[in-house]
Amino acid sequence: MYTKATGNYGEELACQYLRKIGYKILERNYRIRGGEIDIVCLDQDYLVFVEVKTRYSHEYGLPKESITSWKIKALLKTAQFYLQKANWENKGYRLDLVTIDFANNPQKPEIELIKDITS
Repeated sequence: MYTKATGNYGEELACQYLRKIGYKILERNYRIRGGEIDIVCLDQDYLVFVEVKTRYSHEYGLPKESITSWKIKALLKTAQFYLQKANWENKGYRLDLVTIDFANNPQKPEIELIKDITS
């Protein structure tokens, strides 16, 4: 699959999963110059910025291994713009990661939610 198509499919699966566990999806692919957040949602009283990583093989490592400190920094910068726009600066928020891993079974991916990847 092409990278963009893989990413879009992974994001759709992530949204389905997040809805199933009670998250409310607010926005997808929030972009500013220099950054993008895959999914913005609510988990109870928390505004959650979700990065989605989808992989069909482990040739370049596990999906969660692709999140670097630089990537987290870029996501937080983009999140700050969203927080200002939404007037959410003094409320709770966090950055989560959803991994979609097709490597072991292309028909049924393993989906993992890792909450608060900044800590």
